Amino acid sequence: MITTDILIIGAGPTGLFTVFEAGLLKLKCHLIDALPQPGGQCSEIYPKKPIYDIPAYPEILAGDLTKNLLEQIKQFEPGFTLGERAETIDKQEDGTFIVTTNKGTKHHAKVVAIAGGLGSFEPRKPLLENITNFEDKGVEYIIKEPELYRNKKVVISGGGDSALDWAIFLSDVASEVTLIHRRNEFRGALDSVEKVQELKNLGKINLITPAEVKGILGAEKVTGVVVEKKGEDGFIIDTDHFIPLFGLSPKLGPIGSWGLEIEKNAIKVNNALDYQTNIPGIYAIGDVNTYPGKLKLILCGFHEATLMCQSAYKRIFPDKKYVMKYTTVGGVDGFDGTRKEAPKAVVKAIQ
Repeated sequence: MITTDILIIGAGPTGLFTVFEAGLLKLKCHLIDALPQPGGQCSEIYPKKPIYDIPAYPEILAGDLTKNLLEQIKQFEPGFTLGERAETIDKQEDGTFIVTTNKGTKHHAKVVAIAGGLGSFEPRKPLLENITNFEDKGVEYIIKEPELYRNKKVVISGGGDSALDWAIFLSDVASEVTLIHRRNEFRGALDSVEKVQELKNLGKINLITPAEVKGILGAEKVTGVVVEKKGEDGFIIDTDHFIPLFGLSPKLGPIGSWGLEIEKNAIKVNNALDYQTNIPGIYAIGDVNTYPGKLKLILCGFHEATLMCQSAYKRIFPDKKYVMKYTTVGGVDGFDGTRKEAPKAVVKAIQ
């Protein structure tokens, strides 16, 4: 059985930063994530997309943010159970918890922090009869590696930010990009809509609206799609890849049956104090939680993780008083024996 001070369910940015804040308090952490690698959505869904609202980073790729967080927490030696889903939780008589995964791995922790983002994701798939036959054979619901589309013909279907952003990005990668949406109006950011229109005028994007993809062609892999435009006969577009970007459907999964108070597929917490749930010792931080005024931003998750760790310390060590020290003053001592600290000024007397 794996033992730890804080068991973090979810290894996205909020879960990873929790390790750092807990480490400053000398608390050990272990993380569970159903994905095969840390980073959550940043690694699995949009590793190459830039993020613009991380303090001190005017722009950082989601994948690089994950890499930096892993480097930041390395000295606190977190444990990982990856590729497994937290399935059940059992509260012990001493107030600790045993969490078991779908593969039977047991974890014993004094505190549980649910940082599972929006939960597990399933792509919203278009209702095309043979689409599953072409998954990973030219049909992708998530763009993980843009270089896959280098000098290829790509058809993107969708009308939100993701469809617009990737159409813009791939216009410099693919040999041909076609964007199809069932309406003339898009639901994305105005500047993205204007950029797509500009690229259309330059001949770098084929824009087809209002229209829908009604079929996929090919034998071993995708070779084309059947498109129906309102008021016109159906026609075929040759393509190497069909990417329907209709969004993702989040699900809490087994966590939803743990007895936690749920509101609109999110876990209610006490944001006036420490983001604790209705079960003492279980916290929820990041996009998975809800409270009045909640903003689903990575930087808000970092803030919530910081306050949660302070509360967890008090729960684990009720008789100890923690005196907060700024890292600029106290430095950072890792569990691996390393120490980070600012260089001390050398004072010399004037002769």
